[in-house]
Amino acid sequence: MARSFHKNKKPRDRFTVEIESLDQDGRGVAHREGKAVFVEGALPYEVVTYERIRNKTSFEIGRLVELHNEGPLRVKPRCPHFGLEPGCCGGCAMQHLDPFAQVAIKQRVLLDALWHIGKTKPENILPPIYGPFWGYRHRARLTVRDVTKKGGVLVGFHERSSSYVADMHSCAILPKHVSDMIDPLRELVSTLTIRQRLPQIEVAVDGHGRTALVFRNLEPLGEGDEEKLLAFGDQYGADIWLQAKGPDSAAPIRPELENALGLYLSEFDVRIAFKPTDFTQVNHALNETMVSRAVRLLRLTPESRVVDFFCGLGNFTLPLARRSARVIGLEGSEGLVSRAKAGAAENGLADKTDFVARNLFTWSEQDWDAIWKKMGGIDRLLLDPPREGAQAVCQVLAATDKRPERVVYVSCNPATLARDCAILQHQGGWRLLEAGVMNMFPHTGHVESMAVLVPGPKPIPSEKAEDKAESGDSRPAEAA
Repeated sequence: MARSFHKNKKPRDRFTVEIESLDQDGRGVAHREGKAVFVEGALPYEVVTYERIRNKTSFEIGRLVELHNEGPLRVKPRCPHFGLEPGCCGGCAMQHLDPFAQVAIKQRVLLDALWHIGKTKPENILPPIYGPFWGYRHRARLTVRDVTKKGGVLVGFHERSSSYVADMHSCAILPKHVSDMIDPLRELVSTLTIRQRLPQIEVAVDGHGRTALVFRNLEPLGEGDEEKLLAFGDQYGADIWLQAKGPDSAAPIRPELENALGLYLSEFDVRIAFKPTDFTQVNHALNETMVSRAVRLLRLTPESRVVDFFCGLGNFTLPLARRSARVIGLEGSEGLVSRAKAGAAENGLADKTDFVARNLFTWSEQDWDAIWKKMGGIDRLLLDPPREGAQAVCQVLAATDKRPERVVYVSCNPATLARDCAILQHQGGWRLLEAGVMNMFPHTGHVESMAVLVPGPKPIPSEKAEDKAESGDSRPAEAA
């Protein structure tokens, strides 16, 4: 029997199609009258009716309104707030899709990006890295709104494709103890004098389950507010922080809790202290596996000299220092560099590490030469850039003759990874040895991946290649 999904106040054009595949956002892909159709909520091997919400010359975007037969990849969403209808939570996009199928899609997205953007293919595909599918999100930014029409204070993620806050009472991807706080947080905020000036609550859970809640207060707390917050923290086992301005202004109400949160990497006997507003990986279990794989893929020796670009607090730097002779971590933030140094000292690694603050988006050959000289040569390199990628660094690695033996690139954006791999391969002769995905964000469209590159013969400049062609040398550039 066909299932209807939603009703519209204003009727839109509707069509019935058979879904052929999935795109990178988890939308079903079909074709109708020579145009590609992307249907939100539809899965492969399903016959669906969709309503058209965007119509372009070469494609359409639609929303599933009727499912005529369920495909083998469809599963029942665990969260009651997941869906396509207006008002549904937008924190997840793929709960209706089998989790293992999600990973297969992300692997395809990665390989498609490498080929279509970078014109490159890995020589080997790394097996996907898995972590828990549920309760994995140890960092979250919950929006707060006092909405009279919806009965009071809302705390949660935004609605799907909307700036409104979802009316949610639980969350399947948050740790259970945090999910259980959502309704109590709604009640708490409703009693505060500044509830209209408290736009968000940042959640951070450390490696042992210790939890911090950062209340973004646009105005000073009113009478009785601090007592209510602390009482809530005591009842639910949470450290209470306030953030009056930017992230650097965040501080615990109880100052002794400043360094209470810690990320633990048991394989390397490393603890990294962090603040709840710091960038840390949201998925602790997968982070441990990711760090272990990166260290293994670098093939370190006790004599290795390593550079860690975009090092942050030292998530990779400190484990690398356990397995090598010396590591330099490079990071754009002076504050993070200072705290990374403190973390190295706390873990007994100060003598094997150094940290330098530098804008890595303007990296130059002169910078590379200087750090090469400082290290006495570099034989391993790790890149863990933000979504913008590491274009400047890769351009230098493509141009220089001072090349490390192996590069491991940890990426959160397949498009910039593909661009950077293209620079390294086509301009610098690097080989893309291996690549594969990591399921850091189950049920979302985020694609995290890891790639391994090794130096190969540099391409012959075009003018030299033309000279060779004129002289009758028809060998490929690599063979020459």
